[in-house]
Amino acid sequence: MRTRAPEGEGESGAWRLAGRRDRWAFLLLAAFCVQIYAAPAEWIPAFVPLRLALSLSFGALGLLLLEHAGRRVPLHWDGTRGLALVAFLAWAAASHLWSVAPRVTDEWLVMVVKVAVTWFLVVNLATTPRRLAILCLCLVAGSMVTSVGGILRYVSGEELSQGFRTLWLGVFGDPNYLAEYLAMTVPLAVAFIARPRAGVWVRLLCVASVLLAVTCIVLTFSRGGFLGLVFGGLVWALRERAQRTKALVLSAVLAVGVAIFAPATYWERTDTLEEFERDQSALGRVNAWHVASTANLDRPLRGVGGGAFRDAWPLYAPPEVRETPLVAHNIFLDTLGELGWVGFFLFLTFAGSATGAVFRAGGDPEIGWLARGIGASVAGFLLCNCFTGSLAAPQLFVLFGLAGATERVASREDLLEAGAARPVMAPSWGG
Repeated sequence: MRTRAPEGEGESGAWRLAGRRDRWAFLLLAAFCVQIYAAPAEWIPAFVPLRLALSLSFGALGLLLLEHAGRRVPLHWDGTRGLALVAFLAWAAASHLWSVAPRVTDEWLVMVVKVAVTWFLVVNLATTPRRLAILCLCLVAGSMVTSVGGILRYVSGEELSQGFRTLWLGVFGDPNYLAEYLAMTVPLAVAFIARPRAGVWVRLLCVASVLLAVTCIVLTFSRGGFLGLVFGGLVWALRERAQRTKALVLSAVLAVGVAIFAPATYWERTDTLEEFERDQSALGRVNAWHVASTANLDRPLRGVGGGAFRDAWPLYAPPEVRETPLVAHNIFLDTLGELGWVGFFLFLTFAGSATGAVFRAGGDPEIGWLARGIGASVAGFLLCNCFTGSLAAPQLFVLFGLAGATERVASREDLLEAGAARPVMAPSWGG
């Protein structure tokens, strides 16, 4: 969304320069959304020294700051969500003072701040329905690379987790994270497939993405990822009132496909949910949740320090598992254990406000179709995070940024202060 240029040749030139910076910043953000899934530095050595994620995100941030300085308009902090996130990061930084592992907390904080920048970029640059759609398609397109990587790993049979669970590279080297992040993209793709006005090539891209993602999720044998996928699809289908029949048919086709083509070992592993006492993976989660709750009882307000869950494990774990520290396997209990009730409340305010925002935008006549897809992604993603998840994940902040930006676009809220010129739509691809 851009504004009319002010009078005067010099000021008009500065205004056009700011507009170009805005478009380039959005282009870098779109590339960032692709690369957080495609992860080229993990499989193309030439990309390693470029530090692509950092270069793209902070390049976009620099252009955004220059653009707003050129137009002399304030940056957008997304109301309550922005305040909650800033307060959360400030509390996380303060946790260094009482952390059981201060150096670990410092390293964790740097990672979280770096990925939180992407939320700030999304809420300031995703200012039109077209830009929202482009960012969602970038996530969908990037996820195809991840899915193909996971499927090829399974076919090769090399270095599978537990001998049968597929994984990929980098953060996707954990089957649960691979399933969680792929499940996040499926409702986005399905929203484009179901939209009558979507182009043929867009639909084909999204159909291919869904088929690849669901296949890869099944091959991870991740129960949490499967539950998130099902829940996200169910939320989307139930909220598509105008196309409920089409939504239910699409959901049924996916369910039947999984039932027919999933390997037998998939259902065998899923059946162990009823016998978790003999499932080491399930028992590991129980132990991790015990550590989180015990740490919270010991340090209810402050926690053990950001990122210090594994370092606090020997202090709170049962004696028989103290030598094998695990992650929390639940982003909410992880936050509660590491940052106490204060950090937990701030994170819940941030996440809950974003979730409510995108669900409210679902009734908008112009972008409601996309808001319902994003809302379903948020719902499935949050459920996945009850079994795994990390605060240092760019996918989390991009998704919550999209959720907040969707409400803003739906409400037609301007980027300008009161009394400034009214916005007009830019004809460029990024506008």
